[in-house]
Amino acid sequence: MRPARFLFLCLPLLATPLLAHADQSLATAKNCMGCHAPEKKLIGPSYKDIAAKYKDQKDAEAMLVGKVMKGSNGVWGTMAMPPATNLSEAEAKKLVAWVLAR
Repeated sequence: MRPARFLFLCLPLLATPLLAHADQSLATAKNCMGCHAPEKKLIGPSYKDIAAKYKDQKDAEAMLVGKVMKGSNGVWGTMAMPPATNLSEAEAKKLVAWVLAR
């Protein structure tokens, strides 16, 4: 296999950890990690569980952006998620895309 082809095939694998970390940094900066964790339930569900629940739902990204921006109640139990007033819609879209890519 030629080196250029090998690099082209491996590049997505090398970039994945960097992409995941970039949006986890945003989640940390916006205090999302106070209630959610990548792999385990805290106050709210883990990002892994959210991704699994909505993986086959076509409108999941738009629906979840709305829940992040407006808040949510009753989907994962009795604890309500308050609206994320510290996020722009673009930031919410970025975070939701990251969560759904897990």
